Amino acid sequence: MNPPLKVDLGVFAHDEAGGIAAMVAGLRAQELPPGVDLRLLVLANGCTDDTAARARAAGAEVVDLPEGGKSRTWNRFTHDLSRPEADLLVFADADISLPEKDALARLIAGLAARPGLWVLNSQPVKDTALRGPRTLVERLALKASGGLDDWKTAICGQLYAMPAARARRFRLPIGLPVEDGFLRAMVLTDGLTGPEDLTRIDGAEGVRHVYASETTLRGLIRHQERIVIGSAINAVLFAHLRAAPDPAAETARLATDPAALPQVLRAGLPRLPHGYVPFHFLFKRLSRARLSRLPVALMGFGFDAIVYLRAQIRMARGTGAGFW
Repeated sequence: MNPPLKVDLGVFAHDEAGGIAAMVAGLRAQELPPGVDLRLLVLANGCTDDTAARARAAGAEVVDLPEGGKSRTWNRFTHDLSRPEADLLVFADADISLPEKDALARLIAGLAARPGLWVLNSQPVKDTALRGPRTLVERLALKASGGLDDWKTAICGQLYAMPAARARRFRLPIGLPVEDGFLRAMVLTDGLTGPEDLTRIDGAEGVRHVYASETTLRGLIRHQERIVIGSAINAVLFAHLRAAPDPAAETARLATDPAALPQVLRAGLPRLPHGYVPFHFLFKRLSRARLSRLPVALMGFGFDAIVYLRAQIRMARGTGAGFW
């Protein structure tokens, strides 16, 4: 008889009191095959509400972490809070839902069956894509997502799984706005030591999760700001780490010292001629546009210009790191 497959599922929850009970109930209702030893751990980090208490009341094991930040919490879960004997780690945001009862089973089985994989993603689906957008902002949000057609080659931070031993090879700098983009680069290049190996990441066919679309223009702009700021910060970090005498040691310092990432950004930014955010974040929509869709692309460019300028201002004020 084979030993059970030990899987630790970390649910990242920051001020999710309104929905954490439903999330826990949905996960506990997942149908798992025999031979899977699943541990569900809610990571209540930096909460100012009663997320932790509500998660416990719903039947979950909870760790109440006083310090917030997704990258910091990722490090704690991966290296300190998950079981040392865990075979697989599953990373999930608290504000998603799983429409199929066997989603976790298929994600776990898919990763276990492919020993060459480092990351297996669930497919992200906006709630508006299922029911149809009702407002102009929801239509803009769907277009801003780019169709989410890269879910098999990116890391979708909302729900993915990794072999525990491989996840523990990495630590994430404290304060990253887009931690999944940083992790993707580290996975594909084995810690920036080699060329990208795209065979290390894939998506699990038939496994999907649903998340809420932004419903206000302010929320949509803030979301896009985070993506732009995070991508710009990651670009500076990658250059910094590649130039470091010992990239692994420097990454470890960035993952333990909250002041380290702001120091790197102050040393590396602004850069001529673009300042804090590279120009390609402003023009990427136009560069992909077909002539027949130019009017729509120009409207999108106007939106991107607002996001770009706000991101420049936020980073100039020193508030880019920790933007999550």
